[in-house]
Amino acid sequence: FQNKNPFLQIFYRKNSHGEVGFILSEGKVITKLIQVSYANSKNDLKKREIRSLIKASEELKCKNLLVITWDYGEEQDEIKFIPLWKWLLEVEK
Repeated sequence: FQNKNPFLQIFYRKNSHGEVGFILSEGKVITKLIQVSYANSKNDLKKREIRSLIKASEELKCKNLLVITWDYGEEQDEIKFIPLWKWLLEVEK
């Protein structure tokens, strides 16, 4: 991953509610929360991964939530699930 935006910062977050793999921000504004999972289906997703993403969303006031999976894609409630191969193709755009 090459950061083409010099103002974009990437962080990791871990606390008692769980962890979020990637927090993207531009300046002081958090623009996206990303979780990564090896899930092949909705049933493979671990509840703790989703729970920690939603909790971080509430605390950081960010509604742009993404879970990158091995091969599962769907938009559900406020979270977008996308397979890794598809996300990699979109990153280049």
